[in-house]
Formats: sequence, C-alpha cells, structure tokens
Amino acid sequence: MTIEGLSHLGAKTEYKDNYAPEVLEAFENKHQDNDYWVTFNCPEFTSLCPITGQPDFATIHINYIPDVKMVESKSLKLYLFSFRNHGAFHEDCVNIMMKDLIKLMNPKYIEVVGIFTPRGGISIYPFCNYGRPGTKFERLAEERLINHNAQQIYK
Repeated sequence: MTIEGLSHLGAKTEYKDNYAPEVLEAFENKHQDNDYWVTFNCPEFTSLCPITGQPDFATIHINYIPDVKMVESKSLKLYLFSFRNHGAFHEDCVNIMMKDLIKLMNPKYIEVVGIFTPRGGISIYPFCNYGRPGTKFERLAEERLINHNAQQIYK
C-alpha cells in the first residue's frame, strides 16, 4: 500500500549520513475540524557535540496540534536519525527540529523537548515551543513556556 506523496513508508530504508531535513514528509490531516494532540517520543536520539565530537544521547518529546498537514512517522524517524553525525548543541537540536517541523506542517501548536543524559555531570533539558500568532495557540505557547518546569515534568 502506498499513500500519495509519501516515499519512505513501505520503501527500503536509506539512512542519511548527516542532518537531512529533506527526508521529512507530510500527509493531510483527516480531522482538521478537531483540535487534538499528537505526541512522538524518541528515547534513542543521538547527535554529536560540535566542539568535542563526542556523542550526546537524549529522549526527544515532540508534541503538536496539527492543522492541515501532519508529519509522517517513518520520515520523522529518518530525520531524527540524521542528527547522528551532526554537530549541534542540545538547544540547537530542539530548535532546529521545531523550525523544520513548522516549515513542513504549519501546525497550530508545537513543542519540542530534549532530555539529554548527563555529560560532565550536567543534564540539559531544552524546551522550545510555538503557537500560531494571533490565535489561542499563541496564548497556549506563552502559558506553557511560562509554566514550564522540566524538573517536575521530565523526571
């Protein structure tokens, strides 16, 4: 079975060697009349420290409220895997992901959280979000950012 416009689903998997936003694919949301959450959890994310080249490990949480388009999950897996040899700080990784997904889908709301394992005795939990300007989702983004507490949410 193939779905129009999706090239990864059901095809032989080709893994990119470095950051590859072009692998992301979207499909039409069949429930555009509903506001609902979609959550992805990637407990095996890896990237490289841009200074030392050492690997960084994280769980990435992506939560969004779709509008017309939704991200196809296999393309998202390939996209996240493409960070494996990419040198970027933790904060850069989550912001890059969010911006790429906004460009792909134009969601009503999206947030990306990285729960990075300690390196040098310090854990970093970057959180970024976006709500469509001029809507209730812009207010939602502001509220979730102001009230964000990684220590309570992501233990």
